[in-house]
Amino acid sequence: MPKSARIKLKKPCYHIITWGNQKQTVFKNPEDYQKYLLLVTEHKDKFKFRLFCFCLMTNHVHLIIEVDDPQDLNKIVSSLNLSYALYFNLKYKRSGELWQNKFKSNIIDEDAYLIECIRHIEYSPVRNSLVSAIYQYPWSSYNFQQSKILDNLYQL
Repeated sequence: MPKSARIKLKKPCYHIITWGNQKQTVFKNPEDYQKYLLLVTEHKDKFKFRLFCFCLMTNHVHLIIEVDDPQDLNKIVSSLNLSYALYFNLKYKRSGELWQNKFKSNIIDEDAYLIECIRHIEYSPVRNSLVSAIYQYPWSSYNFQQSKILDNLYQL
């Protein structure tokens, strides 16, 4: 039996993972999570990328984004990380690196893989025993897709 053809995305997406330096906590309270999401929204307006999924864990971030030009990926993530680090360092009266040197990015170029990555990311809080059910975790795209709180995150 022949294999079925894989469906290719028109534009590749990227699964971005950014860890706190030495896996330190980067979100200490709800205001920090909210600030990061606000910065994502501002960066979407500035860099014109599409956000498919996110999950903010205490010491790292998962994003799935689509960009028109893959060359923009580094500018987007670096600018977002720098903006949040400036906020965090000022708020907590600290200095130094907040994030590990380089973010990790995996290319997603097929629909089935995109769906699997979204599932993996949105279940991270359950796998890490932060909650017992996915809908209980407030800082992932799963809940934002269910509400109107940050609709602009999903729009270009």
